[in-house]
Amino acid sequence: MKLFVATSNPGKLRDFAYAARAFPEVEILPLPGIERMAPPEETADTFEGNALIKALAYGELAPDEIVVADDSGIAVRGLGGAPGVRSARYAEDEGFFLPGKPDANLDERNNACLLERAAKLRYRDVSYFCVLAAVRNGELLATATGELQGRLALEPHGDEGFGYDPIFEVLELSRTMAQIEPEIRLQISHRGRALVKLLKALQVLLDGPAARGAVPS
Repeated sequence: MKLFVATSNPGKLRDFAYAARAFPEVEILPLPGIERMAPPEETADTFEGNALIKALAYGELAPDEIVVADDSGIAVRGLGGAPGVRSARYAEDEGFFLPGKPDANLDERNNACLLERAAKLRYRDVSYFCVLAAVRNGELLATATGELQGRLALEPHGDEGFGYDPIFEVLELSRTMAQIEPEIRLQISHRGRALVKLLKALQVLLDGPAARGAVPS
């Protein structure tokens, strides 16, 4: 079974490829031509809604193939679940810039913005969410959600990963995602967890070889 993933983000592609190792009948491929297509407008107020918008739009690039799109982000309980579906655009939404650092990239701005907004929180519970939607020829086949719970750090730590990883602390390890070795980070990734669920659902739906035999637990 081939799945074309609608992303050009190398970090996401690594997460998906690692999670799919347990499924020998599955081939994870980047969606060809995605760099030439304008991203669809993400107008939904849920991760699932935005994942479906992207999957249906990008699915037009690969007729008769299964195309998977994701929507993911970070949610801070003490901020009412913010930034949530606006995670990738949080600093822009808030009009936040790093003082004295005009060349800061969007990840840095997002992290700094979230830390500032959460500065007075007593409880810093946080979750990473990823929702995947799989479509073929305009039809939704399945969705799946992956979650990783943690705690919002007081300041960034580590140089690995991307996005909010420097301020997402994994409680069991007392380190941020950006401080964790790549192998461990890939094992606990919310994207990887979502993909495993999605692949199991697709194998059952499509009655693939693994659906009749050794589906990884």
